[in-house]
Amino acid sequence: MRGLSVLARLRRFGRSLARARLTRRGTSLLVAGAVLVAAGVTLGLADVVGLGAAALLAVGAAWAWMTARRIDRGRRALGVARRVQPNPAVAGQVTTARLTVSAARRSVTTAGMLARLRISEQAAHELCDQGSLRAQVATRPDHIAVRYRLRPLRRGRWSLGPLLTTRVDTFGLVSATQELGEPTSVAVWPRTVDLPVRGTRAFGEQERSASGARLASSDDSVLRDYVTGDDPRRVHWASAARHGQLMVRADESASLPPVTVLFDRGLLPHPDLGRSSGHALADGEWSVECAASVGVSLLHAGHPVRLVATSLAPVVDTSGFTANRSGEGPADLLDATVDLHGHHGLSDTDRAAAATAEALRTARRPGEITVAVLGPLGPVARHTVASIAGDSLHWAFVVRPRTWSSQRTEAQDTVDALRATGWHVALVDAGTPLENAWTLLMDGVR
Repeated sequence: MRGLSVLARLRRFGRSLARARLTRRGTSLLVAGAVLVAAGVTLGLADVVGLGAAALLAVGAAWAWMTARRIDRGRRALGVARRVQPNPAVAGQVTTARLTVSAARRSVTTAGMLARLRISEQAAHELCDQGSLRAQVATRPDHIAVRYRLRPLRRGRWSLGPLLTTRVDTFGLVSATQELGEPTSVAVWPRTVDLPVRGTRAFGEQERSASGARLASSDDSVLRDYVTGDDPRRVHWASAARHGQLMVRADESASLPPVTVLFDRGLLPHPDLGRSSGHALADGEWSVECAASVGVSLLHAGHPVRLVATSLAPVVDTSGFTANRSGEGPADLLDATVDLHGHHGLSDTDRAAAATAEALRTARRPGEITVAVLGPLGPVARHTVASIAGDSLHWAFVVRPRTWSSQRTEAQDTVDALRATGWHVALVDAGTPLENAWTLLMDGVR
């Protein structure tokens, strides 16, 4: 254990050293010093040898100092502050990052260091739609302010930083590159599309009246955005003035049944299974966007919603429905999608789908609606998922990924098994515009 501790300390010490290299001036001085030493030894000129040795010593001392010098410690330490707005970001939308490099104590020395300091931000390629970051830099005597834009390419949690700093010693002999500050984690939500929910066959007044809804209580009143056709008497004028848009009161449990959005994680590639193809990643992200769009649209319509992803050990909380109170409901649902990833293999995918469906069946609330986003399922999984249909409404997208040509038969078998037990099902190809897929599901027949 002691040997491991010493080894760990040596590794930390190695990481703390800056990566130093000679500049052109340092290289020239090193070569000149070596030539002088060689010439002095050859000719027996002690002064020439001393001059050359002094040049070599100067370069060596500068290299050692720049390697060991830590710019994040001591009286002249520099610090980094990074802020990303908005955070979480949304895939495909621009977010702004602001970076400040400042000295703990303002002095002439630190001002000179900041003036000579070159900085380079590190960012995961999923955060940038271009090869490099275009930044606006403003240098002040006591700090450096940087502002740049990011356009995340994909949902997930990605690293921004640490900052790479490059500095040159006073004589310009050695440059050193060192990391400064801690990385910032940037959460990226999936893109969502506003789907027309009100007035559809699934969520109209006729279907809600048949779903066995409970009586309203004082705790069930929530606010949502005004939709054309809402009763003007239900407008909440205080909230409308505060938010700058019309808000109406909605009684969730009285008129709007709870909705479970079931997401099959088998549609996503697993990060530990190597680099996936572009089509596999795109198909998986489309599926997440589909589930997120359904959930957010239903929340905006006033439904209590929960997102349940398939798991080998599902924990389905009967009180886990999210309401759109104070606009926090969609954020909570989107947060739940950030860290979603696929299962290890097809066997895990089917077992997780079966286990989650069984948990949902036993924890189902009266009048609950299920909207599922599923991939092609095996015989056991599709039988278990199909069996959760009861007196409530169950809707499903069965997604045909472009990379799974061998599973087209299983996709059709999944559709047939669900329809046989009363599910409303739409077989859609990954990449279909979400509005079109939603219309296909709402207008389809059993």
